[in-house]
Amino acid sequence: MANLKEIRNRIASVSSTMQITSAMKMVSAAKLKKAQDAITAMRPYSDKLSELLQGFSASMDVSNGSVFAEQRSVQKVLIVAITSNRGLCGGFNANIIKQVDHLVASYSDQEVAVFAVGKKGHDILSKSLTIADNQSRLFDDLTYENASQIAQQLMDLFQEGTYDRIELVYNRFKNAATQIVTTEQFLPIVPASSSNSEQLDYIFEPSQAYIVNTLIPKSLKTQLYKATRDSYASEHGARMTAMHKATDNATELRDQLKLTYNKARQAAITNEILEIVGGAEALNN
Repeated sequence: MANLKEIRNRIASVSSTMQITSAMKMVSAAKLKKAQDAITAMRPYSDKLSELLQGFSASMDVSNGSVFAEQRSVQKVLIVAITSNRGLCGGFNANIIKQVDHLVASYSDQEVAVFAVGKKGHDILSKSLTIADNQSRLFDDLTYENASQIAQQLMDLFQEGTYDRIELVYNRFKNAATQIVTTEQFLPIVPASSSNSEQLDYIFEPSQAYIVNTLIPKSLKTQLYKATRDSYASEHGARMTAMHKATDNATELRDQLKLTYNKARQAAITNEILEIVGGAEALNN
């Protein structure tokens, strides 16, 4: 059994750790509320815009179609891995990395590169995969303007023919305890199914060319911004849950150590009393 000093040091260490995890839990809980409100308000608009874009892409003529809807033979694939800049959030980042590895394995005949959004994903994936770019600084100031710049960079890579397909991999926010690993095709635009596209009849105003050149880029920027917002809310939900569990575990461990300390202290006192009594008896004899 460890001596009393070692047990006291362990109790102090666990108590200090518990204070840190409790503080991190409260910070993430405060940030989660704002992030959750933002993604909840944005999601209906983004989903409807994506639905409209898919239907619009299916109804476009080849001559008037956008380059972003062009279906090519897939030779080069870019995977946009959206993770976090910080750890201590459970399996949040590990789940994204596993999904990226699974996607890379599915594209065994194609050339695959990773576009990292988040420091943790970049640090791990760079050890085994080709990193096309790293935009970890986005989460330092997560705004639509900054996300739009990254989306424009991705659109330029596709338009120039550098990559034939671009996939998004991120955690979709469901609630504080649940994040769903989601894979979305960013480019080319996925058209609506034929059964739905046959019923679509659009009237273009001012012109189809204007819609192609204006609506599609804005929709793609919104799609990427929604994915980063989803990931941001999921990160704080995962960290709050992980820190809550860590605090509970630290509390339980501290209580066990205190019980062990009290038992050891009682045993030490008992031994000292026995030694004193034994010494007194020896003197009397």
